[in-house]
Amino acid sequence: MSKMKYLCQKEAIAIDEELFNVYRFSVDQLMELAGLSSATAIAKCYPDKKRVLICVGPGNNGGDGLVAARHLKMFGFIPSIFYPKRTDKPLYTNLTNQCKMMGINFVEEFPSEQTIQKQADIVVDALFGFSFKPPVRPQFQPILETLSKTSIPLCSIDIPSGWDVEEGPNNEIPSLSPELVISLTAPKICMKKFNGKHHFLGGRFVPNALKEKYGLELPEYPGTECIVKLNN
Repeated sequence: MSKMKYLCQKEAIAIDEELFNVYRFSVDQLMELAGLSSATAIAKCYPDKKRVLICVGPGNNGGDGLVAARHLKMFGFIPSIFYPKRTDKPLYTNLTNQCKMMGINFVEEFPSEQTIQKQADIVVDALFGFSFKPPVRPQFQPILETLSKTSIPLCSIDIPSGWDVEEGPNNEIPSLSPELVISLTAPKICMKKFNGKHHFLGGRFVPNALKEKYGLELPEYPGTECIVKLNN
């Protein structure tokens, strides 16, 4: 296989737009596959760390986190969700209702660093995705500050929240250092600066013609797996 391509922000957005507008995938279809991939990678890396705090943002990355929470519950984990900025869009209210109906706890106030260390074994960062542009909204600033200091494993969906998609950590934003990142569709350029233990590719939904158009030299997924481990 040729050297794997890393996507810039413009390419990542263009691929998403083609998946939605040309290939006619729906947002909830891709979100379900992304969330399942994320939950699967977390379960593979941390089979004995059952208490999971999932920090959910207001956009699609947050939707991936809600789906991941549901699948982690089905995998025998004990997820709880912090979802500070909710939307009344049906997709997100449905995902929220599914989690509630499955008995997943929603945390109303963001816990302190000490409380997280006592009550969680893993934290999942599903706050901001590749479309994020600074500045960070004031209500998310203390969340990023706390997550940047946590000593328990941090898992980011697609990219670490607050990172520039191409440049990586931003000096003006608390820098997250996840132990696990699940890249979706294809890894973004910033992941060349990732130094964590585990990097997986998830979201096994990119059609071959789209791979060829954008020169995506992606690794083969093993068997029927929805994730594949990457070596940075």
